[in-house]
Amino acid sequence: MTDLLIRNLRPMGAAPTDMLIRGGRIDAVSSGIDAPGVPVEDAKGAIAIPGLVEAHTHLDKTLMGMGWYENAVGTDLRAMIDNERAERRRLNHDPFRQSMRHALALAGNGITHIRSHVDVDTENDLAAIEGVIQTREALRDIVEIEIVAFPQSGLMIRPGTAELLDQALALGADLIGGLDPCNIDHDPKGHLDTIFGLAEKHGKGIDIHLHEGGTLGAFSTELILERTRALGMKGKVAISHAFCLGMEDWNRVEALLAALADQDVAILTTGAPSSAVPAVKRVLGAGLRMGAGCDGVLDTWNPWNRPDMLDRARIVAQKNNMRSDADLAVALAVCSTGGAAVMDVVGHGVETGCNADLALITGLTLAEAIAAGGPVALTVKGGRITGRNGKPVMEAP
Repeated sequence: MTDLLIRNLRPMGAAPTDMLIRGGRIDAVSSGIDAPGVPVEDAKGAIAIPGLVEAHTHLDKTLMGMGWYENAVGTDLRAMIDNERAERRRLNHDPFRQSMRHALALAGNGITHIRSHVDVDTENDLAAIEGVIQTREALRDIVEIEIVAFPQSGLMIRPGTAELLDQALALGADLIGGLDPCNIDHDPKGHLDTIFGLAEKHGKGIDIHLHEGGTLGAFSTELILERTRALGMKGKVAISHAFCLGMEDWNRVEALLAALADQDVAILTTGAPSSAVPAVKRVLGAGLRMGAGCDGVLDTWNPWNRPDMLDRARIVAQKNNMRSDADLAVALAVCSTGGAAVMDVVGHGVETGCNADLALITGLTLAEAIAAGGPVALTVKGGRITGRNGKPVMEAP
C-alpha cells in the first residue's frame, strides 16, 4: 500500500478535483489538497472510476507472446476442449508464464480484480492450478486474483477428476467450477452433486459455466437452484454465460430470474456475439448481481478476445442494443462495480473511505470513454500505480 495524490481527475465524470490516497484507501476528494511529501500524479482531466473487474476469464489458457496459433478445430465445443488439452503439451505451455502475461496485460488495462477459471483434468493434473497460484502470489500487490478450479474436460466422464478438484481446493483454489452438466457429462445429478458436495466440504463458493441454451439450460438452472436452497448456499453461487436466460420464452426467463434473485445467484456474462445472452437490464431489474468478463484471450479457442474490460463494456453494450449514454454507463458498471459485487469485494468505489483501486479513462463522459475504446490512462491498485496508457508498469515474462 502506498500514498498518492492525484490531481485534476473527474470522479465518475464529475467536475475536476483532487484525490488523496493514504494507506491504500481514498482519504479525501476535494479541490486544492495539500499533502507535503506525497507523490503527485496529474490525471489531466481523466475520469476516475472504480477499478475494472475481469470476472470471467481463463488465465491458464492464453498463448499470448507465443506467436500466432493456427486454429483448425472450428466451433465444436467437445473438439475445442480435447484439442486444447493435447496442445498444452505439444506447445510446452507454461501456465505460470502465460498467466503472468495475461494478468499483467489486464492490470495495464485498468483491471484491479480478476476471477479466473483454471483447468483441472486427468492429463495435466494440477499443473495449471499450481501455475496460476504462483501468479496470484507474484502479483498480489498488482491485481487480486480469484481462482476457480474448473473441470473443463468433464467431470463424471473422466474418473479421477473429482479427486483432483478436491486437491485443487485444498491447495488454494477459491471456488469450485462446473460445466454444462447435461451436454458435457450427460449426468446432471452426478455432476452437480459432486460440485456442491466439494463446495460444502471446503466451505467454498461455486461458479459454473452454463452454455446450455433454451429449455435444457433452464432445466440445469433449476437443478442448480434446488441444490443452492437445500445446502443453504444463498449468495455463494454464480452462473457464467447463462445463455438460457437469453431464450425467447420470456415468461420462462422471468420465472428463472425471480428464482435466481431469491437465492442471490449471480450472473456473469461475456456478451458473446455468437450466442443468446442474458439481457443486462432485465437481469439487473430482477435484482441480481451481474458482472462480466472477456473469457479466454488469444488461446487455442479463438483469436478475438482482448484482455480489456473497457472493450468488453462496448461488446456487452452492442450485444444488448444499448445506445444511450445512460445505458452505456450501465454496461460499464457491470464491468466494474458489478463484477466487484459478484466477487464480494468491499469498498469498491471512488468515494472517501473506499479502496484506492481505480481506473482513469479518457473522455468527456463515461459513454465517450467506452466508445473511444481507451487506452486506460492509469491503473491504481491500493494506491500503487500498476498501469499507464494501457500497459502494465511491471514487465511481463
